[in-house]
Amino acid sequence: MIKVAIITISDKGSKGLRQDKSGELLIKMVEEEGWIKTLYLIIPDEKEEIEQKLKEVADNNIADLILTTGGTGFAPRDVTPEATKNIIEKEVPGIPEKIRYATGENTPMAYLSRGVCGIRKFTLIINFPGSTKAVKECFEAVKDLIPHGINILKGEITEH
Repeated sequence: MIKVAIITISDKGSKGLRQDKSGELLIKMVEEEGWIKTLYLIIPDEKEEIEQKLKEVADNNIADLILTTGGTGFAPRDVTPEATKNIIEKEVPGIPEKIRYATGENTPMAYLSRGVCGIRKFTLIINFPGSTKAVKECFEAVKDLIPHGINILKGEITEH
């Protein structure tokens, strides 16, 4: 069973000024896969806070997978990729490449996403953009890859 933490990065969402439709959609899609949501948070676009939460979840084995939504664009406060890069131990470039390729079929704007993916301890971390459309397309693009990657991280698969 895959344990998933969903972290929405949104200044307005963290203040209760905007409904977190993307995070809610991620919860629904994760549960439809039969995975278990172990944590759901909405935090502001503050690099140090993002880093702290990602480390806390990974270092305390709260989740096998962290899905972030938001903060991957060009706006000055979009710092999710930088925060993620600061705390990961290994980068997994193929997952964002797959996401951009798959979602780029629907909109060329997908190539403007700066989302990254990496591993900290035994936790896979993937950045998704903030829109519900992007979250749905990104999740669909990689959901079949995730179980195999998690099984390798957990040591359940030693050869592949």
